[in-house]
Amino acid sequence: MYAIVEIAGQQFKVAKDQKVYVHRLHEEEGTSVSFDKVLLVGDNGTITIGAPAIEGAEVTAKILGHLQGDKVIVFKKKRRKGFRKKNGHRQALTEIQIEGISASGAKKKEVAKKEAPKAKVVAPKEKTVAVDLESMTVAELKALAKEKGMEGYTSLKKAELIEALKK
Repeated sequence: MYAIVEIAGQQFKVAKDQKVYVHRLHEEEGTSVSFDKVLLVGDNGTITIGAPAIEGAEVTAKILGHLQGDKVIVFKKKRRKGFRKKNGHRQALTEIQIEGISASGAKKKEVAKKEAPKAKVVAPKEKTVAVDLESMTVAELKALAKEKGMEGYTSLKKAELIEALKK
């Protein structure tokens, strides 16, 4: 059984008990992590493809250690100009060992969604209208202008929209 899973922005083909070097993960060494963005699962000739990820599939792994990769030299040169710049770095990596691949039955973690901010009510008084309009974003002002049936509000700037809405 194998799977193609996205880990830290990269896609890897993994199998059980395989060791993989991935971009640095924030978890501590020795902890177990799970990845739910499984793109493909192959099991004895049966292939399941997700769109984009398979619902309920999960790959679990254990973090073996954090380390740095080999040195990468970055050399830039422009011929006949005297420009030469040598730079380099060592990539921060995490070594993980795949503990298991589950094609279904994994429960997805629920992400708490924030409620969208509600539109502010504009009071009929002149002073409160100015304060409320000043605190609104351009998108909110344009929506208010659309509700009022104004024409040509799309090309106006914030200050011009406020002036037009005060009338």
